[in-house]
Amino acid sequence: MKNIAASQSNPFGFDPGCEQFVPGYGDANAHFHVVGDHPGVHGGAESGVPFTGSEAGERLQRALVEAGLLDEAGSPPDVDKTYLSYLHMCVPDGDGGPTERDYDDLEPLFDAELRAITAHVLLPVGERATRHVFSIATVESPDDVDMDARHATEITGSGWLVVPIKEPAEWTDGDEDALVSTLEAMLATDYRREADLGRFLPHGESYRVR
Repeated sequence: MKNIAASQSNPFGFDPGCEQFVPGYGDANAHFHVVGDHPGVHGGAESGVPFTGSEAGERLQRALVEAGLLDEAGSPPDVDKTYLSYLHMCVPDGDGGPTERDYDDLEPLFDAELRAITAHVLLPVGERATRHVFSIATVESPDDVDMDARHATEITGSGWLVVPIKEPAEWTDGDEDALVSTLEAMLATDYRREADLGRFLPHGESYRVR
């Protein structure tokens, strides 16, 4: 079953109940789901699009374009088979970020979005997003995550392939090159990891499952 959505911005109409928020953006049938922290870290408060209007977002977009996950960088970027969203979509008040209670309050909304997209590959950006994705989509421990060691590595999860991404604002040139190389190599493989069970159906139609 595929998702049908008329808009690339907030295709499922989520409302977190805050004054200003940055909803998910991209292809509702995405193969790749890029998961950031919140607008105060990765941008989008002015444009309403994740990973825009910030140094971190611009660096990440450039790498995703080079690797082939975005068609063109921008505000908004030109997406195809990629979806961008945040763990906490509300724009923080003042200089402080979300509290633990704030993250907890929006966690069900993010998890619903994650499962609505049902991408094949999850790309959490930064330690908090990586810890959350580890906790819900892999058997990896979400505690004491070493982002230098985990950056641009492939981890097989529970129905997903996970590629953690170190905070783009902290990248060296080597970090960017490593991410691009990993994503290019992944695209050259069967990253969907699907099996065709059509041979078991009466008429032999294609029926692909993970």
